[in-house]
Amino acid sequence: MTIARAAALALAALLALAGCSKESDSVKIGAVLSVTGPASFLGEPEKNTLLMLQDEINAKGGIEGRKLEIVVYDDESDVNKCVMAARKLLDQDKVVAVLGPSISGNTLAIMKLFGPAKTPLVSCSASEKIISPVDPWVFNTPQLDRHAVLRILQDAKKKGYAKIAILTVSDGYGQSGRAVLQELTPAQGLTLVADEVFGPKDTDMTAQLTKIKAAAPDAIVCWGTNPGPAVVARNRVQLGIDTPLYMSHGVASKKFIELAGDAAEGIVLPAGRLIVAGQLPDDNPQKALLVGYAEQYAKRFNAPVSTFGGHGWDALMLTVNAIRAGKSAKPQDIRDNLEKTSGFPGTAGIYTYSPKNHNGLDENAFVMVVISKGDWKIAE
Repeated sequence: MTIARAAALALAALLALAGCSKESDSVKIGAVLSVTGPASFLGEPEKNTLLMLQDEINAKGGIEGRKLEIVVYDDESDVNKCVMAARKLLDQDKVVAVLGPSISGNTLAIMKLFGPAKTPLVSCSASEKIISPVDPWVFNTPQLDRHAVLRILQDAKKKGYAKIAILTVSDGYGQSGRAVLQELTPAQGLTLVADEVFGPKDTDMTAQLTKIKAAAPDAIVCWGTNPGPAVVARNRVQLGIDTPLYMSHGVASKKFIELAGDAAEGIVLPAGRLIVAGQLPDDNPQKALLVGYAEQYAKRFNAPVSTFGGHGWDALMLTVNAIRAGKSAKPQDIRDNLEKTSGFPGTAGIYTYSPKNHNGLDENAFVMVVISKGDWKIAE
């Protein structure tokens, strides 16, 4: 071997070591979120929260002495762009975990990528189909549709309602909620008297609401995310329908109240405690976290915190907690330690994952809230 050849090999080895060292200095976590498009009210606060936490974590020394690097892609609320972004995170960016997507349909479209890639996905979407049946590599952070439906129906029974009408959006989130409503309404001893559906882009629901009015329900349950539910709220008032209206946790942000206007008054829904943090008793185990996050977010972005930003908080901090617990940022170790999470306080509730439960919450993660004078109020 010539001296020149030996020197070249030595230089190559040094460069390779330098590259490894540089890579090991950071923990790269990906996120694919609906920062723009129809679901931006979900994805924008999620992105804001992730970047705010990235700065906070790095200012405190990172994760196990390594800098946190979050790579965020905007799927623009489009399923095809979501798939492309997920593939890029896995194949090119080589992230150790992925957070998001914001939308249930987008999550369902990319889930199958993560087992073969042996990389954990921590979704910010609520559909029960995401974690049932359990995929070893897929977790989620929002409270489940089933938990929300149970709280709604329990509240309806407590108030003496017997006949229920449902109005659900025809996307992945709505289809999942509709299936659970169809299952649990009779199981809870109530009668389903109307079952109507609307499209994600529909701008008028008077036809569906007119049919529901004719069925004379004691209460109406609308299941969807903005803007559809706000249209339902306005059309209900325009039609003079005074039947009590429940919404799902998919509208638990001030954006819904803004879109629905005065028609939001009196609407009841199950929500995480984040939006009513200041109303919680001081001994609530989530209160300090919730109040701190709300104040930090408002100060940085000059905007109120939302439930959906909280889903991003939970996804990242659960992942960071798993890395710290195992002292490893290898994807397999993150997956394993996520599954061992127990009693972790997040914004949506207290998480306990297991091999059979990749949601980690139950119906106690919800509190029933009512919209009163343009704001949220605990209803119980």
